[in-house]
Amino acid sequence: MRPASDDIRTLLEFDEDTGSGIDELKFADNLFVGREPASPDDVVTIFDAQGSPPDKFYDSTLRYHRPSVQVRVRSKGYVEGWQLIDSIKALLHNSTALVNGTRYTAIYCSQEPALLDWDENDRARFVTTFDLQRRDDA
Repeated sequence: MRPASDDIRTLLEFDEDTGSGIDELKFADNLFVGREPASPDDVVTIFDAQGSPPDKFYDSTLRYHRPSVQVRVRSKGYVEGWQLIDSIKALLHNSTALVNGTRYTAIYCSQEPALLDWDENDRARFVTTFDLQRRDDA
């Protein structure tokens, strides 16, 4: 199973063939996983966060995991940053997906988008958290 952050990155990245994702997001250009680069100014970074323990069932074939991810948007413009993180919330909240052989049976926003801070270069940083439920379908 891959890190949940990388699967969520796949869902956010714009796919020209299907038209899915967020229009302006492209991996390693303005969309990153695990580490926020110093530039460009406007970026989205996805971090793995502490989730809940895996579900416990007596049936060993049911293996649900419940990780969380934090999505952080950094932007020179306050309104533009807020609009982007709100678009991410709208895309992911209350959704399901099959990504890289992993079935996400629940993706939901567990913390509304909020201003985290202004960084040393006067860029607004917003965060939101998503709780996930997934199982390996491979």
